[in-house]
Amino acid sequence: MATIQYIICYIAVVNTIAFFIYGIDKWKAKRSRWRISEATLLGMAVIGGSVGAWMGMKVWHHKTLHKKFKYGVPLIFIAQMALLFLCLR
Repeated sequence: MATIQYIICYIAVVNTIAFFIYGIDKWKAKRSRWRISEATLLGMAVIGGSVGAWMGMKVWHHKTLHKKFKYGVPLIFIAQMALLFLCLR
């Protein structure tokens, strides 16, 4: 039971961080400052922050026209859900 709690906590933290990283990168883009790499932004989705990344894209209107984000983040989410389904079977 404790393992599930740790996983839920991890997912919540990673998604929150991903959401705010997208917002920070948008803020930096508007001010012509040093940016967060696309690899980091996508990496946050890969390590479990796909929902936070997608929400960050929508809320901050950031990276929504880039194909690797527009299609990549939802595909990462689908892959994670498929993996979760297989693990729970």
